[in-house]
Amino acid sequence: MKIFSAICAALASVVLHLARVALAGLGLVVLYGVICRYAFNDAPPYVEQVALILVISVAMFGAAAGAREGGHIGLDSVVKLLPPALRLASSALVDALTLVFSGILLLGSVQMGLSTLHDSIPTLGISEAWRYLPLSIAAALIFLFAIEHLLGLWLARASAPQASSTPLQPHRT
Repeated sequence: MKIFSAICAALASVVLHLARVALAGLGLVVLYGVICRYAFNDAPPYVEQVALILVISVAMFGAAAGAREGGHIGLDSVVKLLPPALRLASSALVDALTLVFSGILLLGSVQMGLSTLHDSIPTLGISEAWRYLPLSIAAALIFLFAIEHLLGLWLARASAPQASSTPLQPHRT
């Protein structure tokens, strides 16, 4: 499990760095487009399409990194009020639902990418499938990270000390 977690941590780090690079690139592309449009009255036609691919990359790569770190929206205030067994069950349910959702997202994004493989983005001259690549990568990583979380919960539960069959009696003096 340690090796698997180390691999997942490395992948999350890489994808977070990719999101940062895509965000910086997005800022530069938009700045370039604005300068060309308003200073030189000559807007490059490809700026919007590049910006769109970068926005998708930032959002999806950031979501993948956030999913591993548990940075998604949650109802921690409600979960903290639950008994430990229900907290564990709610964590497992969230991770299982994340696994299902990311699997559906992965299958859908791969299908969309394959269906648009032979269509091109006219202003860029590349396949429309490039729009779905960040989505597919992020969905695969979220799927992997959900497996990591579920394995972690299962191993933590398996290694936790089991309660004795008789209740503990308070010590009397």
